[in-house]
Amino acid sequence: MFFSKKLKSFKEINHCFFSRKSGFSKGLYKSLNCGRGSRDNKKNIYKNLSYVSKKMNLKYNELVLMHQTHSNRVTYIKPDNRNNKINSDAMITKIKRIALGVVTADCVPILLYDHANGVIGCIHAGWKGAYSGIVEKTIYKIKKLNVKNEIYASVGPCIGKKNYEVDNKFFKKFINKSKKYRKYFTRKNEYKKLFNLRKFVTDKLSRQKVIVDHINRDTFKDKNNFFSYRRSSILKQKDYGRCISVISLG
Repeated sequence: MFFSKKLKSFKEINHCFFSRKSGFSKGLYKSLNCGRGSRDNKKNIYKNLSYVSKKMNLKYNELVLMHQTHSNRVTYIKPDNRNNKINSDAMITKIKRIALGVVTADCVPILLYDHANGVIGCIHAGWKGAYSGIVEKTIYKIKKLNVKNEIYASVGPCIGKKNYEVDNKFFKKFINKSKKYRKYFTRKNEYKKLFNLRKFVTDKLSRQKVIVDHINRDTFKDKNNFFSYRRSSILKQKDYGRCISVISLG
């Protein structure tokens, strides 16, 4: 389990970036796989999510998760929609005694807290979502709720630049959108570049006047603590687990 020093200083919220340890799943999913979209045994996923809920001092039905699709959709969680299927890649809420969760396996989990107004949030920021504005849209929705804000973000474990190899087509897609995006890429060879996803999303948060800290862990490199889609793909494994990051208010 990993914690943001800044978020931990606020006693009115609880949060955690969970590792892959201390769960019930076996094999590829060992052990705290929280990915409901994986092919893992559903009973084990339920046990894992129940464990996470308990660690957050909440019940299983007080943990709100999304059906993540690498979109830029943001959902404001209210009492009347918290039990619905949430097709989204970010959530915000002012409801106490529920937890917002995001699952990842190389993408960036971001936990948010507007200290001035008692708003929490989470973002699933893969390259597609970040490219299409999921970070900016989430911060905009938080700011829209109140005139004055004091927003903190913790950027969690994700794939590191040294291991995020992309082709020239990927690079050109970003450069065609903005020449300024060139700084997030480093040349590896004639055909490949390395992409700094962490810095890409961090700069987006900073431009929105959000105060940022980091759990600076590389999910690809640290196989003992984290699941990794890219690592599993390279190893030609049939599936992969997902770690969960959670934040709650009150």
